[in-house]
Amino acid sequence: MSNPAASSPSAAARAPRELLLLLTLAAMQFTHVLDFMIMMPLGPQFMRILALDPQHFAFLVSAYTFAAAASGFVAAFWVDRFGRKRSLLTMYAGFIVATGLCGLAPNYPMLLLARITAGVFGGIIGALIMTIVADVLPYARRARGTALVASAFSLAAVLGVPLGLWFATQYSWRMPFLALAGLSVAVGAIAWRVLPPLDAHVLGATRRHPVAQLRAVFGVRNHLRSFAFIVVLMLSIFSVVPFIAPYYVANVGIAEADLPTIYFAGGLTTLFTAQVIGYLADRFGKKRVFTVVALLSLAPILLITHLPRVTLAWVTATTVLSFVLVPGRVGPAMALVTGSVSPRLRGSFMSFNASVQQLGSGTAAFLAGLIIGRAADGTLTNYGWVGWLSAACTLVAILLAWRIIVIPDGSHAPD
Repeated sequence: MSNPAASSPSAAARAPRELLLLLTLAAMQFTHVLDFMIMMPLGPQFMRILALDPQHFAFLVSAYTFAAAASGFVAAFWVDRFGRKRSLLTMYAGFIVATGLCGLAPNYPMLLLARITAGVFGGIIGALIMTIVADVLPYARRARGTALVASAFSLAAVLGVPLGLWFATQYSWRMPFLALAGLSVAVGAIAWRVLPPLDAHVLGATRRHPVAQLRAVFGVRNHLRSFAFIVVLMLSIFSVVPFIAPYYVANVGIAEADLPTIYFAGGLTTLFTAQVIGYLADRFGKKRVFTVVALLSLAPILLITHLPRVTLAWVTATTVLSFVLVPGRVGPAMALVTGSVSPRLRGSFMSFNASVQQLGSGTAAFLAGLIIGRAADGTLTNYGWVGWLSAACTLVAILLAWRIIVIPDGSHAPD
């Protein structure tokens, strides 16, 4: 498949355009990631203001991911028929509207409906962004490019979450969503100017029947190994992450006003460490670096889920370690997954992968909500068991990573 980056006369001429494209994608990733991420630190407010128990809050989080899983599955049948730019901007426009509706929701049922709508568009956006990264970057540089786009997670933690929490504290929980919708309009306008058509994959493409499309993607064992890998990885992350803020407030004794400081410290650190991990993955191998980072991540996972009442400094240090290592696994992991499919199927594969990824995330949050309870004094119970579940999934993800076969660009996936 032709590669826009590869057609430039030299690396020097290519680099500025490539960097601008990646930064634009990172900005789009930042907004749609923040839309999902802000829900979790707002958990204490939702539980208090809307009188939600852990199960209802978990469903508020998982509803987004289940909707994203469904839309990603449907999108996989048509995503390779259109230019990447056209598809991405269309989905992004829907995401802006849905985010605005979250801020206008008058009650829990309407907020739940708005979150489902946001998930429908958000899941496809994430898949398209990672597809574009894989289209424009060769595998040898893909972990660094993925890490740059994935730094949107860190930036969301550094700027988005603290600012969103400040808006929520000063005004209401509605304001973060309304402000984010306004910011997304500006980002969408920039993307419309910066993104090239990215439609080389459409030229000469064969339109498959939906059943044939399913066979083309799910009939390859290497693809199935990648899907299993990403599901288990998401289970290890999103079983723990949604309840970090509620656990800190209810069990560790951290004030809601201190949550922005904690997220800022963790996110600021990962802005740098994510790039280092991406560089190391390209230099020493995606599987090897993923394995090392995943093993190291077991310590903060188990620390966070078993924290007693400790000082703010101790909580911040533990959270920083978690932010460095737990999301740090994602860059090498996604580069590995995008390398497991041939370019001709990449759009459909990444849409299915996004669907599987969101399904794993939603299932993780839902299961955690079933495991975690609330005691009479308001503290959360059984969070430690969730930590052990996350640790077990991390170990399984390491085993699955080494079974994925990387496909050179231009080649076909093996059976």
